[in-house]
Amino acid sequence: MTRLRNYFLTGFVICAPLAVTAYLTWSFVGWVDSWVKPYIPEVYNPDTYLPISIPGFGLIVAIVLITVIGFLTANFIGRSILSYGEYLLSQMPLVRNIYNGLKQILQTVLSEKSDTFEKVALIEYPRKGLWALVFIATEAEGEVREAVDAGGGGDAVAVFLPTTPNPTSGFLLFVPKTSLFELSMSVEDAAKLVISAGLVTPEYQARTKALAESAGAADTPGDGSDVNVKDLTGTK
Repeated sequence: MTRLRNYFLTGFVICAPLAVTAYLTWSFVGWVDSWVKPYIPEVYNPDTYLPISIPGFGLIVAIVLITVIGFLTANFIGRSILSYGEYLLSQMPLVRNIYNGLKQILQTVLSEKSDTFEKVALIEYPRKGLWALVFIATEAEGEVREAVDAGGGGDAVAVFLPTTPNPTSGFLLFVPKTSLFELSMSVEDAAKLVISAGLVTPEYQARTKALAESAGAADTPGDGSDVNVKDLTGTK
């Protein structure tokens, strides 16, 4: 029974991520198809001529259409039309706030020069002695930066504090740089740590432990070695 249980758990660990990934991918493709396919003329829709529905055709059409729109807006005429459309949106009180906010967020996130959410750090939150994992967004600007500077906090950084196990929700915090403790782990490893509620730990700890053990074994009395184990582990 112990072997059967171990076999089952091994198979579950292998199959569960594959099944969840396939389900999410299939759901996303179906969601895009449900939005795009109704607007495709029947003449160009392969579902009209085939007895079965082709999944992903709407996604392909959406990708091509977005690419064509990007190409058209790259020239003078396209930019003029886009500017006029944005002018019309700016005259709508509620719509303009939503559009401008979403546009600025997407431009910041998708910018090739942006280093948004590329660094992970620790801060003491919600009180001193408790540590929380945050993603560094960008340096604070404008009124927020002046307010933090006036309060003696120094240069402030905007960080995103995700919640567990759903990292898409969280809190926006403005933290002085001196209160940040940057980590060497990647954003992907930090996301795994948050989603798993601390169960999935990055490999950094195991690697530094092995270095420390090897250094401790080499630092034997009388061999003249002067290896500092704390320097290898990164401990100050």
